[in-house]
Amino acid sequence: MRVVHILRKYDPSEWGGTETAVFLLTTDMAKHGVESVVFAPRIGDIGKTSDPFGLSGSPVRRFNAHAPVWGVSADRKRQMVAVGGNMVSFELFSALWAERNVDVVHSHAQGRLGAIARFIARRKGLPFVISIHGGAYDIPARVREELKKPSAGGWDWGRPLGLLLGARRLVDQADAVIAFNQREADLIRERHPGRRVLVESHGVPTALFARESRQAARNAYPQLQGRPMLLVLGRIDPTKNQEWVIAETAELVRRHPGILVVFVGAFTNQEYGNALLARIDREVLPSLSETFGIVILESWAAGTPVISSRTSGASALVEDGVHGLLFDLNRPEDFHIAVDRVLAEPELAKGWGAAGRAKAVAEFDTSVRAERMRRLYGELIEEKNALRHNKGR
Repeated sequence: MRVVHILRKYDPSEWGGTETAVFLLTTDMAKHGVESVVFAPRIGDIGKTSDPFGLSGSPVRRFNAHAPVWGVSADRKRQMVAVGGNMVSFELFSALWAERNVDVVHSHAQGRLGAIARFIARRKGLPFVISIHGGAYDIPARVREELKKPSAGGWDWGRPLGLLLGARRLVDQADAVIAFNQREADLIRERHPGRRVLVESHGVPTALFARESRQAARNAYPQLQGRPMLLVLGRIDPTKNQEWVIAETAELVRRHPGILVVFVGAFTNQEYGNALLARIDREVLPSLSETFGIVILESWAAGTPVISSRTSGASALVEDGVHGLLFDLNRPEDFHIAVDRVLAEPELAKGWGAAGRAKAVAEFDTSVRAERMRRLYGELIEEKNALRHNKGR
């Protein structure tokens, strides 16, 4: 079986949850005899030693793509590419058509790139699968507004192509739609009745997060040892809401002298990142939207208790008081109480981490997810073959 995966972007310097999810999926599916080919825009510096997909055995086909907006700055175009921009590529048509021996086309991009992938899949008579990584409907209004900002005031010359390809009807013409939490799946079914919508989970290679790996990480950053640490993971972007944590840092330090708040993530919004750095110089997962939250699984795999804002993705994963603690962004006192409990009751926190790891190993290891996806691909291929057979009678 040979599967083509379409990414909206692939830049290792801005590696995110979608890239992690697809990389782990393709790597583990290779163990099940499934060959993967990755198509991604020619954006970002990919060298021979900085190409995780290529190094893992999944060749990467690069194609030219553009943020089709006139009248906005280059920096704002870069933001569009980094976070949800609806890109256009004329080269992708011919590149996908030329790819031989393909059994399934799986798009991890929505919008026009996804519509191009669907167009070619239909012309070739191949199953088309789309994964809704960032959410289509389960997105707070504030996040939708943030996603619109980079293109505000410009003219989108890609709209005619999107209309011609039926980009807004992408889900309606997919053979299978993958959502990453139940609420998103329910909203998709409500708006697109009759579609095959599956609730899938991301996966993590739990073996990589063994105790030895954790000790190696501590050895790499000796300045972090011996102090309580709150790790905030996610790209530096308004959607991830790091500013909320910074606003609460003074109270954290007052309650827990010596605590370290560590932010880890690529700067996908430079203006926002610079503003955060300025605030840090003068003066924790807090996302506004998180349809799944792969960092939760990574924390669990390492046996670490999770404190997360009550997004739909986190709420579907974390049983409050069993695997970690949830809080509401409009009630910061609940966040501080959660941190207090984790630091003041280490045995309890250890138990939450152990429960999380057990759940990650049993339900979310990449090998489990890869086998489910392989079965789905196989079912779709059989259905397409049966349809061709019936038409040929």
